[in-house]
Amino acid sequence: MEKIPMTRKGHAALEAELKHLKSEERPAIIRAISEAREHGDLSENAEYHSAKEKQSFIEGRIKELEGVISLADVIDPAKMSGPIKFGATVTLVDEDTDEEKTYQIVGEYEADIENGLLNIKSPIARALIGKEEGDSVEVRTPGGERSYEVLKVDYI
Repeated sequence: MEKIPMTRKGHAALEAELKHLKSEERPAIIRAISEAREHGDLSENAEYHSAKEKQSFIEGRIKELEGVISLADVIDPAKMSGPIKFGATVTLVDEDTDEEKTYQIVGEYEADIENGLLNIKSPIARALIGKEEGDSVEVRTPGGERSYEVLKVDYI
């Protein structure tokens, strides 16, 4: 199987979620199922069916997280330098609007565009790979062509 690149911070967040699901959510749902069973006829027991559905979701998420963590290739951006690559924190300016944005290029399981964590597979990240400070980048996005200038590249 192919390794999944991620930062230390992203890896730690996935491990924390897995620990939470196993130590808190799983026992809580088992208790809820047990309580719902005590209410009698399971065929018409909405609490039981709801709890079983939630249990199925939790178990699926646990399996997914275990798989992702087992394939994780943890990369420490602080040990990197040079042109833009995975882990880089990049400050861009939109050449049309002069709006500045800062993104860190991360793996798909830790990506969160609202918090500046850009999926390595996104059009912007793919266009940025290999570029350096001062370079201009043309990006084809769902909203149309965009032009950005790379203002700053950090590995922190």
